[in-house]
Amino acid sequence: MSLTIPATSTEEVTTLIGRAASAAKIWAATKPSERRQALNAVAAGLDEAADSLISIAMEETNLSQVRLQGELKRTTFQLRLFGETLDEGSYLDARIDPADPEWPMGVARPDIRRQLEPLGPVVVFSASNFPFAFSVAGGDTASALAAGCPVILKAHSGHPRLSQATGQVVEEALRSAGAPEGLFAVIFGTESGKTALNDPRVKAGSFTGSIPGGRALFDIANSRPEPIPFYGELGSVNPVFVTRAAAAARAAEIAEGFTGSFTLSAGQFCTKPGVLFVPQDSELPELLRNATLPAAAPLLNSRIQSGFAEVLQDLTGHPDVQVLTSAGDSLADPPAPTLLLTSADQLLSDPEGLFRECFGPAAMVVTYANESQLLDVATLIDGQLTGTIHGEPNDLIAPELIRIMATKAGRLLWNQWPTGVSVTYAQQHGGPYPATTASTYTSVGTAAITRFLRPVAYQNFPQNLLPEALQDSAAGRIPQRINGNAS
Repeated sequence: MSLTIPATSTEEVTTLIGRAASAAKIWAATKPSERRQALNAVAAGLDEAADSLISIAMEETNLSQVRLQGELKRTTFQLRLFGETLDEGSYLDARIDPADPEWPMGVARPDIRRQLEPLGPVVVFSASNFPFAFSVAGGDTASALAAGCPVILKAHSGHPRLSQATGQVVEEALRSAGAPEGLFAVIFGTESGKTALNDPRVKAGSFTGSIPGGRALFDIANSRPEPIPFYGELGSVNPVFVTRAAAAARAAEIAEGFTGSFTLSAGQFCTKPGVLFVPQDSELPELLRNATLPAAAPLLNSRIQSGFAEVLQDLTGHPDVQVLTSAGDSLADPPAPTLLLTSADQLLSDPEGLFRECFGPAAMVVTYANESQLLDVATLIDGQLTGTIHGEPNDLIAPELIRIMATKAGRLLWNQWPTGVSVTYAQQHGGPYPATTASTYTSVGTAAITRFLRPVAYQNFPQNLLPEALQDSAAGRIPQRINGNAS
């Protein structure tokens, strides 16, 4: 069933942002426990509507029922996890420096108390490859609402009916929980998103998608009369480095793990391992040449299909690239999984042409003669979401390779695979540009809430006029750092 949802007009966007600005004042002052109740209500509403939502998602995205069920479970889990984060309270980063007439600086220290507070209305641009977890009720929405910020959600064109249906569930759940009107709204159309991002009442934006699209929005956010934070996740190749010792110890295991990871969900994960570096004289090139790849599977939509075919044609047409193996016609619709082959010398001579993200079921195997070439590659590449090392504890190359990759990626993995991003307290899903536009933040995990908060210090205020988390009476209930010491 197809359904065209009209683009939201400029007038409608302006009205919705006005309502969000009004809701912001109420929501920011709402107790964390009440925000938790609202997030839990949204999670419960999604659970109740699961069958209907998953049915629509299957029609619009080509994703399987099992995959979507798992993703919806992740979505409701992260909503509830942010609720628990609100109850625990350390996200406020409450710091208290009582007045000290003997402060060693040489000047008496006044009473200063600092916490994080909501930014205001946020525009969230949803992603296509995770129609639940990175879409309408996904991590950006959950973290912004938890932080105390209203959300204007720009729906992705790849699943408009699902976006509309999910938005209705979210709005009804928030209303039933007593949240202020205007706290959440879904808008449609490319221009509506730009209009919202340009509105002076909007205080932040977030995005998951392509480098061109994300960079265009990032530039809008930064060229406004009042620039605002823009948290864009754009693109990543996610290199995997296999040391000689690891290749000798478990080549077959590595080959199997790699083929499973790069073809997972037809290669449409932002953490897909796109380049695998292996010793040229190891078993790995031949094992991968003879690997059994899964059958062709439809991609999410025609735009992703055409983009995949375009990049893959460029790569296969490169004079230093050959097809290592393929499960069929890699340029067909749906495309067959494909592995390409080149060498480290060739990649180092043309990194822009060969070290590229190819969003879909394709990856590059790069053979190296000397392990020192791994350091050369790691030094040369740009920002990544992940960097993976398959090695042995006593590998001499490992310490330096880890050190370099820690400057290039937000998450490093040892003897595991980057696909499958767990929603946890310590997770980091971000990295230097072009992986993201803000490498100091994460879009997955409870730390994502800090994107939509800003610090405010209160100097010399009486107790009754301070925010609750900064009052002396909150000690023991809300984590406070007093005189630099955690309580």
